[in-house]
Amino acid sequence: MPCQLRTLCQTLQQLAPLELAESWDNVGLLVGDPDDSVWRVMTCLTITPPVVQEAIQRECELVVVHHPLPFKPLQRITAESPPGRMLLQLIRANAAIYSAHTAWDSAESGINQQLAGSLRLQSVRPFHPATTNGGETEQAGPTVSVMGAGRFGDLQSPADLRSLATALQRFTGASQVRCVGSAEKLCRRVGIACGSGGSFLPVAIQSGCDVLVTGEASFHSCLEAETEDCPLILLGHYASERFAMEMLADELRRQHPQLEIWPSQAEADPLSLP
Repeated sequence: MPCQLRTLCQTLQQLAPLELAESWDNVGLLVGDPDDSVWRVMTCLTITPPVVQEAIQRECELVVVHHPLPFKPLQRITAESPPGRMLLQLIRANAAIYSAHTAWDSAESGINQQLAGSLRLQSVRPFHPATTNGGETEQAGPTVSVMGAGRFGDLQSPADLRSLATALQRFTGASQVRCVGSAEKLCRRVGIACGSGGSFLPVAIQSGCDVLVTGEASFHSCLEAETEDCPLILLGHYASERFAMEMLADELRRQHPQLEIWPSQAEADPLSLP
C-alpha cells in the first residue's frame, strides 16, 4: 500500500521537529502536494544533477534532502539556472522535496547526536539548548530530551586527537580527515557541530571543550583554534552529514516497511583526492 505524502511529512517532523530549525533556514515540504501517494522515497545530502536523474529513473515520488532546494527565495523557476532546471525536472517527474536541514542537525536523534554517540560521549548536551513551546529551556540530563544546536560531552577516558580522528573517519566513511592542533594532544571534552561548524568554536571554548569536531571551517577559524589551543577535527562537509541521511533512510524504512526507501547511490562528495 502506498503512503500519503502528508503521513511521511509527519514522520519526518517527529524525527526532526521543524521548530528546531534555525530562523534563516528553509525546511519542511518544499515541493509537492500533501495528498499525493508515495511508493518510493530517496534520501540524499544535496540535490545535484546525478541525484535528479536517479530520482527520475527510479520513479521516486519523494526526495528527502538535507540541504534545501530551494534554499533562498527564487524570483523565477526556469531552466536557465541550475536550481530552476533541477526543480523543473523533479516537478515534471512528480517528485516532491522535503528538507529538515538544521532541524535534523539539532534533533534528539539527529546528526550531531549520532556523532556524539559514535564516540560514546557522556553527559551530552547542546551548545544552544532548544526552547520548548512553553518557552522554557530544555535542561540536559540522562532522562531529558537532548535537542538544540551542536553538542558537547565527555569521553569515558581521555584520547589523543589522532585516535579521535581515526574513530570518526571510520564511523563517517570520510576519505580524508584533517586536523588543527597536535595529534598527540589528550582530549576529554569534545564539541561537535556538523557541516560548516567553525562558528561554534567560541562557544566550544566557553564550554570547556578540548577539541571541536566539524565538517569544515574557514582559514581564520583554524587560526583561532590554533591560537586558543582548541584543536579542530575536520571531517569534510559531505562526510560529516551524509552518513546520517543513510541512517534516516533506515529509520524511514523501519517505520514504513511497505515503501521502497533508499539513500541516493548517485550522490558523491564533490571533493576528491587527486
